[in-house]
Amino acid sequence: MTWLVAFLLSLFGLGEPGDADAGAAGAGVTLPIQSSGAEGPLPALTEARGDDPPVVVIDPGHGGRDPGAPAAMAGLHEKQVTLALARAIRDELAASGRVRVALTREDDRFIPLEGRYEIARRLGADLFISLHADAAPSNDAARGATIYTLSEVASDREAALLAQQQNASDAIGGVTMSRDPNVNLILVDLAQRESMEASARFAQILHREAASTIRFQPDWHRFAAFIVLKAPDIPSVLFESGYVTNAEDVAYLTSPEGREQIATGLRRAIEAHFARRFLARQAR
Repeated sequence: MTWLVAFLLSLFGLGEPGDADAGAAGAGVTLPIQSSGAEGPLPALTEARGDDPPVVVIDPGHGGRDPGAPAAMAGLHEKQVTLALARAIRDELAASGRVRVALTREDDRFIPLEGRYEIARRLGADLFISLHADAAPSNDAARGATIYTLSEVASDREAALLAQQQNASDAIGGVTMSRDPNVNLILVDLAQRESMEASARFAQILHREAASTIRFQPDWHRFAAFIVLKAPDIPSVLFESGYVTNAEDVAYLTSPEGREQIATGLRRAIEAHFARRFLARQAR
């Protein structure tokens, strides 16, 4: 697939593709995306060892006027749960020092859905993780984490409904390039497919590395058309960390011990992901 991307780019004078490692974290094409108003100062990146260490952007879901699902048992909302969890993951990664990391928001502010992945693209992110906490009001026995990756057709009715609910707060931004629109469609599709494949690989690594510390749903990998996963050139996952409608999950998600366990699992998965990418590049 990458050779076709390179051919189209050279044929239509669109420049050179980025690093396209089929077994790595990044997709092979970098595409400009129409802005949705996410201009302004970028969040700070933590420091890391080595030359040009990878960049990970953690996105605490919801915020500001969008509180997310209520975690009534703890007197909180999803936006507070995800922010505390994002800070724990950032601190865990910063202490390890193998990747640079930034949060899309570090306080209670509203960021449009498109603006979230635009922040990641402006930072040159190699991986984007959107954090959420699920809700199942009709089934308070539902427990455990779920990893979502992008699909235009949701894998089941529950995923489709969840994507529809998340997408309701924003419209999808246009993907534009300054060339033949037919070529644009091909390039975007190819880049998106590479990104989706890399995202699915990371989902597998995340489950493998974190299952010993994080309780997952039996059907732990699902597919949905979440807007925050639609950056065409950044591997992206949406991590539903648990259910705010379940007392045990709420206690786990809001405890320092639970956040530490989740942060440790995410850190191990992220480092394994980039170690795999490094080894794949060295082998070329």
